[in-house]
Formats: sequence, structure tokens, C-alpha cells
Amino acid sequence: MGSDSPTSSDGQVLVVDDNRDVLTALRLLLKEHVDTVHTATDPSSIPHLLRENDYDTILLDMNFRQDASSGREGFEWLDKIQEIDPRAVVVLITAYGDVDKAVRAMKAGAADFIVKPWTDPELVASVQAAIKLHRTRTAAAESDDDSQPTETPPAEAPGFEGLIGDSEPMQEVFDLIRKVAGTDANVLVLGENGTGKELVARAVHRRSERADEPFVTADLGALNQSLFESELFGHVEGAFTGAEADRAGRFETADGGTLFLDEIGNVPMALQKKLLTVLQRREVKRVGAVEARPVDIRLVCATNQPIYEMMDDGDFRQDLLFRVNTVEIELPPLRERGNDVFLLARHFLAEYAQKYDVPTEGFSD
Repeated sequence: MGSDSPTSSDGQVLVVDDNRDVLTALRLLLKEHVDTVHTATDPSSIPHLLRENDYDTILLDMNFRQDASSGREGFEWLDKIQEIDPRAVVVLITAYGDVDKAVRAMKAGAADFIVKPWTDPELVASVQAAIKLHRTRTAAAESDDDSQPTETPPAEAPGFEGLIGDSEPMQEVFDLIRKVAGTDANVLVLGENGTGKELVARAVHRRSERADEPFVTADLGALNQSLFESELFGHVEGAFTGAEADRAGRFETADGGTLFLDEIGNVPMALQKKLLTVLQRREVKRVGAVEARPVDIRLVCATNQPIYEMMDDGDFRQDLLFRVNTVEIELPPLRERGNDVFLLARHFLAEYAQKYDVPTEGFSD
């Protein structure tokens, strides 16, 4: 597939599909990238196969009867797989008309979905990402088993990773950050202006295995359409007037680390497809370049806009939305956080008193 293909892996993959031609095609493709590819036409063999093997990922069809199109079997087997092995990473194989069902399944725990007919680079990239996610989950589980808790219990703490608050809504946010940080799942942060969306993104990064790698931000609300591709994907010398040298974009700069895309809801429809393609293929092509460059990032996006209403109105692509929000974190507005307002007031009073060297006695009653 050339130099842009994902690197080979020593992973084990299980493919379950009632179409033998699909199984043959996937076996031939994946054996070039992983050590072991097992296939099965009957999903009832899944429990036995899971007991006998430690699969890094499972490619699962959504319909197994010839006349079936509801996806019910896929949902049922997704649930059973997760019951048998909570660390299992499932990638769904779906026909084009089943994309809505696949999106629902991702909400139920699937890591990704592949649409028939697939492109080989996209499928291989999805499998490689799933293998990495499985190993991250395994390492996190082993770490939890071997270590003793060292931090103050959340309910007793006034804050977490720079986020101030001890209200119940914020404790739920802190718990979700802890759970998602150890995975490579994409995160969508929703909340009003001033609720701390970038702080959440930084907390996810600091708690992840990518903590020692770059944390790169991009304010999509501040980018006009002409700058969008150059800023995110980079450009080569001479690509346009003023492009006097090669320049890496935010995706390349964040390689190995975390990329925070603020105000994802501001991306024009014309550019959403390009962003989706980068996320699907896990590679970027600089403006004016011929060759694409692979990128390995953890993506965190944020918006203060009603993103689901935008999707319903046709202003935001459904496939892009469900690509960026494998996990969703919604930040409560300050008016719903009770006594957190006093914690925040004390925090900022102390911060600015120290900054400007001004004594303070606190707040009056």
C-alpha cells in the first residue's frame, strides 16, 4: 500500500461476518498487517473464541440473516462481547444504509465502524487504532489492579487538574475525565462559554499516556475558510501567495500527543468533509503537497453551540459528529453548580491578589 500505510502489528483480530467473500477479502488484507486473523460466519462461536484467544480487536457485521437489515443481531452481540470481556474493542462492519445504526452502536461501546464497500487504507487504519486502544485498556486495567489510590477522594477535593469545584455535577465530570483519559477515545466537550472546556481537554491530556507529548490547540472560531486547511494541515513552499516555506499544521504538530479543536461547530460544511477524511484515514496532506503524512493524535473537540440541532438542520455532518464524540463530556453552567461559585471567587481573588501583590481579607458576608 505504500509508505503511507499504517505500520505492521503483532495483533490478533477476529472477523465475524456471514459473507464468506467478505471474510476472504479481510483475511487477505489484514494478514499483511497483523500476526493472526481468525474468521467466523456464525456469531454463536464468539463466546468460545473469546475464551480461547485474546483478541486485540473484533470486526463484527451487524446483520447475519440474509433478509435481515435491522442491525438487531449486531447490537445483541456487541452487548454479549462486552459482558464476556469489558476490554474488548469492537469495530462494526455495516452496509451504507446502516450508518445510523452503527452510530448508535458506537454510543453503546463500539470503537469504530467500517462502511461497505470500504477502502483498504481506511480499514487498516481503523484496525490499527483499535489494536492500540485495546492495549491501552489492558495496560490501564493492569495498572489499576497493581496500584493503590494515592489521591484525595474526589468528594473531599476542591478541584481536579485545574478545574475548580466540589459540586456533584463537577464530581461527575471529574470521574468521567478519569475514566476516559486512559483510553484513546475521541472526546467532545459541550458547555457554555467560560465553563472550562479547554481545562477539561488539558486534564484529559495530562491524565493520558500521551502526557509527555505535545498538547496543541486550534480555535476554529478564529479561522476563516481560506486559512482553515493551511492552519490545520500545513502547506508546502509556493502553495499560495505568502507560502514562503514548508509549514506543518496543527495535526502534524500534535503528532503523538493531543489536538484540541475548540469551537468545532464553527467549521463550514464545505470543510467538514476534509476534516472527516483526515480523521478517518489518520493522515494529512499539506496544502500543495502530493504525499500524505500519517498522524497519531488523540482528538478532543469542544463547542458552545447546539451541535445536535445543527446536525438535524443539516449544518453539521452526522458522520463527523459521531466521529469526534466517542465520549461526550457536558460541563454544567455555573448557575447549576451550587457553592462552586464561592470556591471560584476565592480562587480568582487569591490569584489576582498574588499577581498584583495586593493584600486581601476575603469576602464580606
